[in-house]
Formats: sequence, structure tokens, C-alpha cells
Amino acid sequence: MRRIIVLGSTGSIGTQALEVIRAHPRRFRLVGLAAGTNREQVQQQAEQFYVEHTALGASEAEQLVRDVDADIVLNAITGSIGLGSTLAALESGRTLALANKESLIVGGDLVTAAAQEGQIVPVDSEHSAIAQAMRSGGAGEVRRLVVTASGGPFRGRSREELANVTPEQALAHPTWNMGPMVTTNSATLVNKGLEVIEAHLLFGTPYDQIDVVVHPQSIVHSMVEFVDGSTIAQASPPDMRLPISLALDWPDRVGGVGVPLDWTQATSWTFEPVDNEAFPAITLAKRVGRAGGTYPAVYNAANEQAVHAFHAGRLPFLGIVDTIERVVGAHEEPGELTVEVLNDVETWARAEADRVIAERQ
Repeated sequence: MRRIIVLGSTGSIGTQALEVIRAHPRRFRLVGLAAGTNREQVQQQAEQFYVEHTALGASEAEQLVRDVDADIVLNAITGSIGLGSTLAALESGRTLALANKESLIVGGDLVTAAAQEGQIVPVDSEHSAIAQAMRSGGAGEVRRLVVTASGGPFRGRSREELANVTPEQALAHPTWNMGPMVTTNSATLVNKGLEVIEAHLLFGTPYDQIDVVVHPQSIVHSMVEFVDGSTIAQASPPDMRLPISLALDWPDRVGGVGVPLDWTQATSWTFEPVDNEAFPAITLAKRVGRAGGTYPAVYNAANEQAVHAFHAGRLPFLGIVDTIERVVGAHEEPGELTVEVLNDVETWARAEADRVIAERQ
């Protein structure tokens, strides 16, 4: 039986993880819970699962990881504030089921240096798909990774057609039910840019060997192309409980978690290239990823500020990525990479993004 700590237990990934744990009591035992501010819901969850150890806020979550005996830490905290918990889980030697992509992207070399081989298991459906497909061959046999994107609610629109889209339209994702930040990131394809950086850090694949393709049906979650011309794809109906369960019991599969595809019904899957003119976030993310150091932290922090401004009516939709690009362009690498330096850089990036947004107004 695997003992699980769930960080971000009141969010979408966290609540679905609890569903998986509840459905498999002989396989998993919940030993710790942490959330941001929703004390009442955390207490309800603790009562339902007979959990003694709970935490609120990032610092308490980090301490919970260090203090509570567990096998798996599922980090589903939203945002780079989850970096401390990611490092705590790795330093403790526990397996990290990582849904908090921002901590890996922002932490970069700090996180990869702290991780033992195989210690980080991805929860994002795209990276879970890649991890599954990679079991079909050795790392030296991989030609490229193909990360799929739904295209979000604005797939097929030109840059001109995106000028006046509203926050309500940006939140109308055609496939996934996610929070405002992640859903908006999906609409801008910033989320896919972050996932490209994450794929590079998780699998060590060079950026020129990571491609993104639009797949509106969200059935093929990502693919790995091998040197002999074979492509291995992982396909399943869009249901995050599958990659969550796989991360909690990696490399074993948990029976009955998801509903399989119905092969008796006629269906079509389509794939199309990304329109990088209308959606420049991926190209910018690759540039940022190649620069390394603190640049990904700047990309992420500037985006968060810009998304908040967009939803507050202070920034147009296209202004989100434009703001990120300006902040990245103004950034100067400070040198040594430490948690303190990252905190300072993020503070600067948020302030610079606010300045750029105010200047636009």
C-alpha cells in the first residue's frame, strides 16, 4: 500500500486524486492534505479519509512534506509557489507525482539536480503520455517528442480575430474543465509553451526535437517518434484520473480508473500545425527554455500577472503574450541560480509586467 500526501487537495487535480484513492483503499492510503486557503474543505476531506496531518498555505505544505512519513507526494499546487514543496519532496527521497509544472519550469536546474533518476513522475496528461510511450524504446532511440494541444477555444482564429475576445470566451475550453489560470493559458497556448519546457527538463530532449501539434479531439495525449520512423502514441478519452492514478502507482496501472475508447464506433482524429503567428507563446517559450537560468521563471511570472490583468479588464487577450515578450526582453540573467534569486527574479518580473500593462493603458 502506498502512502500518499496530496498538495493542492481542493483543486481539480487534487479532488480527482482523492477520488482515485477512495476507489482503491487497498492500494492507496491518504496520510496528508494541503491546500491554499480553503480550511473548511480541507477539514472535510481530512474527516472523510481519517487524515491527521493537514496544512494551509505554501510554507505549511512544505513542512508537511518534510514531517509526514509517505511514499508519494502529489504536488498539485497551482503556480511557482509550489517550488518549495517540490524540492522538499525530492530532498526527502519520496517519489514526486508532479502536477505543479511551474515548480519544475521555474526551478529548472535546481529541481533536476535534486531529483534522483525516476523520482519525478509526471501527472500532466501530455507528459504522462510521453513517459508511457518512452517505455517502447531507449532514450537514444528517440527522434522527437510530439506534444499535442487541443487548440483551446480559439483554434483556427487569426491574430486579428483574437484582438477583442473576452475573458468569458477564453474560459470556454472545449475539452477540459480547469481553473481560470490554466484555462486561459490553454487559450493563449502559454500552457503548451510551459509544457515544452517541462518536456525538455523531464526527458532531457533538446528543444529542436520537441514539436507541438494541434489535436482538437484530445484523445491522443502526446507521441514519441523513434529513429526507425515508428511513432508511439498514448490515446484515451480525456480524463485526468488516468494519468493521476498512473503517477500514484508508477509504473503499475490501476484497473478501472478510466473508460476505454469505444472502437465499435466510427470516429476521426485530426492533427494540424500550430499557427505561430496567431499564437506565438510556444516559439517564445522555446527561446526562453534555451536561454535557461531564470528566464523560464520570468516567462511564468509575467504570464501570471498578464492573465490576472486580462481578467480584470486591464489588458486585451493579445496583450498577454506581448507582455511576456517585453518582460523577457528586459530581463538580465543574475548569475547563480538559488531559491532566493528565483524569488527576487519573480518579484522583479511581476513588477515589470505590471509596469508594461500600465504603460499600455
